[in-house]
Amino acid sequence: MKEQNWITLQDWNVYASWGAALLLVILLWWLAKKKVGFGLRVLLAMALGLTLGAVFGKSAADVSILGSIYVSLIKMVVMPLVFAAIISSITSVKDPNVLKKLGTKTIALFLITTAVAAVIGLGTALVIDPGSGIAQSSEAAQGFEQREIPTFKQVLLDLVPSNPINEMSQGKVVPVIIFAAFIAVAITLEGLRNPERVQPIRAFFQSFSHIMFRVTKLVIKLTPYGVFGLMTSMAAKYGLSTLKELAWFIIAVYVACLIHMIVTFGSLVTFGARVNPIRFFKKAYPTIAVAFTTRSSYATLPVNLEVITKRMKVSDRIASFVAPLGATINMNGCGGIYPAIVAVFIARVYGIDLNIADYLLIIGAATLASVGVAGVPGPASISTTVVLVQAGLPIEGFALVLGVDAIVDMARTAVNATGTTVASLLIGKSEGEFDREAFNRDEDDDIEVGREAKNSHNTVTV
Repeated sequence: MKEQNWITLQDWNVYASWGAALLLVILLWWLAKKKVGFGLRVLLAMALGLTLGAVFGKSAADVSILGSIYVSLIKMVVMPLVFAAIISSITSVKDPNVLKKLGTKTIALFLITTAVAAVIGLGTALVIDPGSGIAQSSEAAQGFEQREIPTFKQVLLDLVPSNPINEMSQGKVVPVIIFAAFIAVAITLEGLRNPERVQPIRAFFQSFSHIMFRVTKLVIKLTPYGVFGLMTSMAAKYGLSTLKELAWFIIAVYVACLIHMIVTFGSLVTFGARVNPIRFFKKAYPTIAVAFTTRSSYATLPVNLEVITKRMKVSDRIASFVAPLGATINMNGCGGIYPAIVAVFIARVYGIDLNIADYLLIIGAATLASVGVAGVPGPASISTTVVLVQAGLPIEGFALVLGVDAIVDMARTAVNATGTTVASLLIGKSEGEFDREAFNRDEDDDIEVGREAKNSHNTVTV
């Protein structure tokens, strides 16, 4: 007689979690059919995912496949979208001096806001003191393997696109941007000599970029379901026991990110772009939500491009230039806030006193490292390692916070992506390519369904 196989309690929990997930996905689909706003559905998806993960724990971990599929799809469009957008943007600029001015403005703004972010992170850590009460001999620091800091020579070599197709397949955005820039500049220079010769290729990339935006809109429709899966996985993986010891560290990162978002970004859009900051954050919400849940500036890029053009009413030319560059080197959260807080945290844990010179060194190293590690995988870890080395702090202490890295990564990525949105708005305003009247209208384009703006031409002089 064959032994009977009984379904275990764990199996029942897995089946139950999938059943609940299916019902919640149907609920999100029904809300979409009822024309409930995109932002509200994303917010609801976050709440439902957190609830499902908290109730079923690790039994709901497999629901993360919904989030994994969404992230894979949105990464699918990044490379062709960036490639086409960069070429389309640069070739639309007739004067090379304008392009040079645009690049200088953008990079300078990224560096300044990253330095401000480092100051805010440092101040927040000094006030909250997240390292107090944590023993230096914590087992988490035992056997820590330091990540190798790439040399300046290696960073430069990694930026040069030796094989553009291979770089695309590996997800290396910086070499792809450089390759696209070379092609765009060549098209522009050849067009000055023989406009008829480059007209077909210029028209091709214009059409291709529009097609990629259409593909992006199709993928963005899946955002609430992807967010639901990602938040379920996060809640199932991390319990209260994991968060308890490092609660003050997590709080410090989130407080610093919130201060930077409200004070720095709010001030820039209020006094720089001269728009209502509340309206700005309301319009930027899709970017913030997707960045927060995917924890990837590259994965957020397609959504951010839609937000910048459709909601912020900045021209396609500015958005296509600033947004891909921002996803690469604009690291207010990962390169500014986070390394500064980690440095103060480790100094406190190991009983190391820091002075004014050390604080200035941390701010300077964080700002420069944010650009120096552009395109390197895991930029937050590399930037933090660079800062710790320059400040003479023990690298081993970094292991103490790695257990909650995914949790704080959500906040710092949201800051990164929002900073790119702010930069695009400011650059657009300075270049006369921001439609203030359209921005100030109460109604917004529902970005995930691809409704066109009532005024399809976003470029105006203000």
